[in-house]
Amino acid sequence: MRRTQVGIVGAGPAGLLLSHLLARAGVDSVVVENRSRHHVEHRQRAGLLEHGTVSLLRDAGLGARLDAEGIEHGGIYLQFAGERHHLDFRALVDRTVTIYAQTEVVKDLVAARLADGQDISFSVSSTAVDAIATDRPALRWVDEQGRQHEVECEAIAGCDGFHGVCRPSIPAAARREYQRDYPFAWLGIIADAPPSTDELIYAHHPDGFALHSVRSPYVSRLYLQVGPDEDIGAWPDERIWAGLQRRFALPGWTLREGPVREKAITPMRSFVNTPMRYRRLFLAGDAAHIVPPTGAKGLNLALADVAVLGEALTALVRDGDSRLADAYSDACLSRVWRATYFSSWMTSMLHPVPGDDFGTQVQLAQLRHVTSSPAAAAALAENYTGMPLRIRAPGRSVPSTPPPVPGSAAAPSPPSSRGTGPR
Repeated sequence: MRRTQVGIVGAGPAGLLLSHLLARAGVDSVVVENRSRHHVEHRQRAGLLEHGTVSLLRDAGLGARLDAEGIEHGGIYLQFAGERHHLDFRALVDRTVTIYAQTEVVKDLVAARLADGQDISFSVSSTAVDAIATDRPALRWVDEQGRQHEVECEAIAGCDGFHGVCRPSIPAAARREYQRDYPFAWLGIIADAPPSTDELIYAHHPDGFALHSVRSPYVSRLYLQVGPDEDIGAWPDERIWAGLQRRFALPGWTLREGPVREKAITPMRSFVNTPMRYRRLFLAGDAAHIVPPTGAKGLNLALADVAVLGEALTALVRDGDSRLADAYSDACLSRVWRATYFSSWMTSMLHPVPGDDFGTQVQLAQLRHVTSSPAAAAALAENYTGMPLRIRAPGRSVPSTPPPVPGSAAAPSPPSSRGTGPR
């Protein structure tokens, strides 16, 4: 038996950033992860960082590689009915997003934690949390060599994902779950092919949705809408590229192809667990909520959670002040539900359901509205680039990035149709 101030379950971006923020505030933590270091540093996940997320990582001293290798994007393309329209985020809301893969965020965080001598255990098993209703909850696990460990904590952070052990440890009567499953999935590939676009393309097509994203100047990330029960074995590379070519097709524009490095099918769901705290157990990231990837909110929500949780736990275990901890769940859920709404709205607008001709026409009407109305385009841009992170300063709450000033020179301007030709 040993002691620490905060036990963190999960060495994904949420758990690692929380450990980093706590250490900067002088709070000790222990991080345990059931997968190997290689796995967490190489599993492909999200790749888009909101404006406020970039500021958060920079402020935490984690911006060196992000600034050197991240790709800043000032908008997106919406493609439908044979046309491609550009939404200019800089003109609409004076904010941008940055392409920087979750794998790279995790590598930066692991390197920072190990360089600071922090306690991270990978490849553990039999992880369990106990006594979470007391002021001294316990975290137990078995390490890679088969040795049993038990740590007495002052608080535990469950950053262990949707299938982790922390959320089920909360009594069923003390929580409520909200969930929606969507009648389609994404087939995603990573291809060694230079991007065919300068910014992300969201394409609505009679065959289904497609997304052209970017990982680097030499690597593309692309997705196809498929059925929820599709078998990846039924999708050889040739079939995938043919589907992408059809859905992105425009006169004078070419989709570059290349060797497919990875491919997988991801189901689509919205999920929220409330509250995000039970006594001395706090949930963050996918342990508390899941959003469909259409709005690129999952990673950003997780990091926003721990930005709030870091201050709450610091006040609780270092200063003996429980006010921020008591407010943690409500503070995060306000953002979570807004991101859940936006992700669901984007998903519903862009994914045609086979046989639902009425629904398809409604989707096209939505897309025409967004690409012709400055107000509608600004609403999409505001949500897509992310609400400003509000981190508590002594005596007040301040945004980490200031919102655009209404009526200024950066007032919303009409969306353009840039990109209908070769890009």
